Amino acid sequence: MTLDQLRVFIEVAERQHVTRAAAALNMTQSAASAAISVLERRHDVVLFDRIGRRIELTEAGRLFLPEARALLERAASAEHMLADLGGTASGTLRVHASQTVASYWLPSRLVAYHERFPRVDLQLTVGNTRSAAEAVLAGRAELSVVEGEVEFQDLVRTQVAADRLLLVVGNRHPWLEQRRIQAADLTDTTWVMREVGSGTRSAFERELQALDIDPAGLSVVLELPSNEAVIAAVEAGLSATVISSRAVDWHHASGRVRAVDFPMPLRAFSVLHHRERHVTRAMQAMLDALQEPDKPAS
Repeated sequence: MTLDQLRVFIEVAERQHVTRAAAALNMTQSAASAAISVLERRHDVVLFDRIGRRIELTEAGRLFLPEARALLERAASAEHMLADLGGTASGTLRVHASQTVASYWLPSRLVAYHERFPRVDLQLTVGNTRSAAEAVLAGRAELSVVEGEVEFQDLVRTQVAADRLLLVVGNRHPWLEQRRIQAADLTDTTWVMREVGSGTRSAFERELQALDIDPAGLSVVLELPSNEAVIAAVEAGLSATVISSRAVDWHHASGRVRAVDFPMPLRAFSVLHHRERHVTRAMQAMLDALQEPDKPAS
């Protein structure tokens, strides 16, 4: 049994799909299928049921999955220890990030980090705030960079930047005829929102609750998984949204959408790591790099 076979097994088990697992691992479908077959034959066990085009974990597969995850996590810890013993930042550093952070704030910092520490293999996965935080809790990432509030007792949270939310509408929205939007107006329009678990949505819902507005009372007509999709939907229709100023700056400047005069809160971008896991040289170097102040635009 090899670590590569374990990685394939875990990806297939989590996605319940060989082709998608292979794509995530940057390998062919036939190679992923072969890795699973070798693992099953070598140990005389059936890990998956093949039902038509679908694939499902057997009872043996379900029992083995947590052990496989634990083995990979232990191997990653051993790799990190060896990297630290080498005296310089090296090895693999898995970073998960929420979408707004990953798209508009993090890339330049990852480039700068790679230039300073070329021996570190950076692996970035993009999701939403909830999935990024859960990746650190589960040991699938050493660090996560997220927007908004995160409340997990086992995670250490360090603020690294600030971000402002904007209330945004398309050019045909009736709110543009009003000089200022009041809190009571928020329930008089339809909304396009990011998915549940996104930091942007969570921050907006907390602001609504502070205004004594039940988030469930909003008429949400679309939930979309990306900032660009949200902006495109708002531009095309008569709905409103709340989105990071970093995500909407260009679209606003080009006249595609308009920011409405309504006060929205600042929120934090934060880096998370597990309280009980060893902070390697590569992790510490990234923690330090993310806390460096923004460089002024030239």
